[in-house]
Amino acid sequence: MKIIKVKNTAEAGLEASKIISETVNKNSHAVLGLATGSSPITTYENLIKLNKSGKVDFSNVTSFNLDEYKGLEPTHNQSYRYFMNEKLFDHININKENTFVPSGINTENPGKYDEDIKNAGGIDLQLLGLGINGHVGFNEPGTSFDSMTSVVKLTDSTIEANSRMFEKKSDVPTEAVSMGLKSIMLAKEIVLIATGLNKAEAVKALIEGEITTEWPCSILQKHDHVTVIIDEEAASLLTK
Repeated sequence: MKIIKVKNTAEAGLEASKIISETVNKNSHAVLGLATGSSPITTYENLIKLNKSGKVDFSNVTSFNLDEYKGLEPTHNQSYRYFMNEKLFDHININKENTFVPSGINTENPGKYDEDIKNAGGIDLQLLGLGINGHVGFNEPGTSFDSMTSVVKLTDSTIEANSRMFEKKSDVPTEAVSMGLKSIMLAKEIVLIATGLNKAEAVKALIEGEITTEWPCSILQKHDHVTVIIDEEAASLLTK
């Protein structure tokens, strides 16, 4: 596990965008796994700049997002499809037909998502954020390490954390469709971003803790090619 320590979220975004752009520049047909939430926003801002300046070309790239709220249409302004369009896809030269987000409406066969990823050649680089309770994607504490894409229930702490995006907490969906932990671990390379003091406990579990389903992120210790990008506050509980 490679650890990159930065000063703040802006620097984290710079580091992550460098890794992603290098991957695409080496393989113009790269398959990217993408994340939503606050963690990757500065990454996407930098990728837009790199694309507009001609330093990275997304025209042949395929992407698969980690998750989507169950029950939200793609056009809903809190759906993750809407987020991705607004924060990245609308501003780069990617073919939107090659961008995939789990359906929050047609959830009868979520496992087809894993088949689609496999048929695309697998994910070359998976971008992750980190929940305060250690979740990656929407894989909450207690999730099996063998889990694949499925409908999952969200914990109250996750609903509370995400309620800032909605008018009120009761508007936050209680379920989501999420790539599983095994789905994530199948990626050839993983980059995780965690910033802020509220992520410090999860970061400690990720890097120095025991591998346990109580901290889903800890399974990443078993992956051969993981880069963790953390700021000073997120790193504050680490002993090294």
